[in-house]
Amino acid sequence: MSEKREVILEAKYITRKFPASHGRTLLANDDISLKMYKGETLGLVGESGCGKSTFMRFLVSLDKPSEGEILYRGTDITKLHGEKLRQSRQNVQMVFQDPALSFNPKMIIRDIVCEPLMNFKKIKKSEKDAVCRKLLEMVELPGDFADRYPHNMSGGQRQRVAIARALALEPEIVVLDEATSALDVSVQKTVIELITKLQREKNITFGFICHDIALVQQVAHQIAVMYLGNLVETLPGSELSSKAMHPYTKALMGAVFDIHMDFSKPIESIESEAPSPLDLPKGCPFQGRCEQCMDICKKEKPQMTEVEPGHQVACHLYGGKK
Repeated sequence: MSEKREVILEAKYITRKFPASHGRTLLANDDISLKMYKGETLGLVGESGCGKSTFMRFLVSLDKPSEGEILYRGTDITKLHGEKLRQSRQNVQMVFQDPALSFNPKMIIRDIVCEPLMNFKKIKKSEKDAVCRKLLEMVELPGDFADRYPHNMSGGQRQRVAIARALALEPEIVVLDEATSALDVSVQKTVIELITKLQREKNITFGFICHDIALVQQVAHQIAVMYLGNLVETLPGSELSSKAMHPYTKALMGAVFDIHMDFSKPIESIESEAPSPLDLPKGCPFQGRCEQCMDICKKEKPQMTEVEPGHQVACHLYGGKK
């Protein structure tokens, strides 16, 4: 019998609206509810512009939702201000897509990695060298990299430094925002292996934002699929290939190119472009690109429905109407 999973963070009914030109509104997140479990990875996938990065920014308090709440161990972090908000940021850290842009190029690695610790007065200035070396070795980099500048390192090495900096405060949750997309495939593989190893050793919860559904499948315990600001399916990562139900999730899987794939079958693609998020159709947001679109799909938006434990889908094909 499996152990009970501990919910460490829960987002409830998150909506984010941005004002647009001519009095219109851009709905970046529409009623998103998700849970993150201790020591597990939540993979958030979807095409560019689907709202996944917008959602993850709420977790690290870089933005606030228009509606809804985000409970970290029972406390709604969207309501925190001032010093309470600053202290809360220690619990959830972020690794950005391009570390070169998130580092000060004039700072050496020692100062970059230890900056969060100095900000929260966790260490003394005299301890920086020893602490930095330990953190670099944790991410499998030589300790003497502490004296280097970011431009003296490869992309993969810089991303390891970014991971070391994110883990310096020993957060319970780390959000990885397309953290491997700028790396070549071989380096991507080593960074993923490092993340998996660190999770196993430190029981960290990861939020993994990615547009590569095949990559997410390798690392995520739970996968959430987003389309135009809407959550369309959530399911265990291990069941993605065999149990994906939403036409959009299936289309993403069908478009994956892999050396182990069945080459007798054509690689599928999603026909047509996604509608503008400023001009969403009534009903299901995926209707214009779905080959199984029915009349009800054009009239009523499907709601997330549990089809089996841990698996939810928003589609009228599976009783999505409530």
